[in-house]
Amino acid sequence: MTNELKARASDSEKITINLFPVDLGQIDLLVQQGFYANRTDLIRTAIRNQLQLHADVVRQTVARDQLVLGVQHYGRRDLEAVQAAGETLNIRVLGLCTIGADVPPELAAATIDSIAVLGALHAGTAVKAALKGRIR
Repeated sequence: MTNELKARASDSEKITINLFPVDLGQIDLLVQQGFYANRTDLIRTAIRNQLQLHADVVRQTVARDQLVLGVQHYGRRDLEAVQAAGETLNIRVLGLCTIGADVPPELAAATIDSIAVLGALHAGTAVKAALKGRIR
């Protein structure tokens, strides 16, 4: 099971936001004046600034709730090892959790009791269906 704190750009998620026209106009003005390369640059910077402002709360919550921070990947071999040990997993991730394409739905269902992800969960449709009711 690998855990990487920094995600690759290909691991990013696209979101959609609604802004008031005046806010959007101000963003465009700052881009036009050269403060930011584009709208996305300003929005990412604003989000990072807010996350930095609340970094202590995030750190405390990660520690208290025993969350894995970053990228957590589970492949077939990982889950087979869990099954061979007679154990099950309660997965808790803040970031990106991936369940490999090599993991059959039956193995996922047999080894994962619960899965809570604040961020993104990447898994095949069949695996997600097998874990339905266990994903929070």
